[in-house]
Amino acid sequence: MERLNYEPGDVVRLKKPHPCGSYEWEILRVGMDFRLKCTGCGHMIMVPRKTVEKSTKELKKKEKS
Repeated sequence: MERLNYEPGDVVRLKKPHPCGSYEWEILRVGMDFRLKCTGCGHMIMVPRKTVEKSTKELKKKEKS
């Protein structure tokens, strides 16, 4: 399986929704833990890398300007 390259600014779609109903999270920080920001309500969380890699359905790369 191909390993995804996560970068700050990318948007990741996860398997389960946030309580606000949004499935998409913006990546703010990468490392052993990821800082994610919900695109629906703006709530920020820290999640272990392994959890994000397991629950990712889709990765949208940020637009290069």
